[in-house]
Amino acid sequence: MFVPAGGNSGGMQTSDAIKDPDDWTTGDEPMTGPQRSYLHTLAREGEEDVPEDLTKAEASKEIDRLQQETGRGA
Repeated sequence: MFVPAGGNSGGMQTSDAIKDPDDWTTGDEPMTGPQRSYLHTLAREGEEDVPEDLTKAEASKEIDRLQQETGRGA
């Protein structure tokens, strides 16, 4: 799962530290610049198009999906 800016990206994460994007309080805001950039990188690798108007939560879900499809998933 993509960790939004300001999230816990250092050290080991436990499953308790990762919230479902549907539960993010800012999940309905527009995706961040880093999300957009990474999403477009994954989309190019997966030879897919992605919408430009995704929310933070939607972008996170698309990143997860494309990571699995492109083999970049953990």
